[in-house]
Amino acid sequence: MTNYGEWDKFRNIDMDKEANIIKALNGSTLKRKCHVDTDKIAVLNAWRRIDCRTRDAFRRSYLPELIEGFEVCIRAFIEESKDADELVLRVQDSFHRLLLHGVCEFYNLVSVTVTESKDEESLKMTRIKKKKKGSAEIPRITLSQFLRLSKEGIW
Repeated sequence: MTNYGEWDKFRNIDMDKEANIIKALNGSTLKRKCHVDTDKIAVLNAWRRIDCRTRDAFRRSYLPELIEGFEVCIRAFIEESKDADELVLRVQDSFHRLLLHGVCEFYNLVSVTVTESKDEESLKMTRIKKKKKGSAEIPRITLSQFLRLSKEGIW
């Protein structure tokens, strides 16, 4: 049961104090509603750009070293290259290429894999370009960080 004295204080509060308390509470909830973490929005938008099957592959088979390696190359390419430049990576494993295409989609890049025949051997090359009118801003949270946080249940 509630203590009668405490309940009586609550019922008989001054109207001005009550109005100030309500105003303060409303103001703080508005601040919380309006304050949205832009980094989280950016990384979630980048995550949504990835094809759903590729997202499933990222979730099922998390290869952090491989993804981080791809990201280092791609982030350097985005920061240091011009719009017409092209990054070519030779990735022979089909699953690794799928993950590479997913990383490219995360960073809003165009990636195409082509087969080049040398002698009797065929080599797969993934050509990566910037989109013509894509956003050049890189999310501050990397894909590998996002995947690690979501695996740990923090996200």
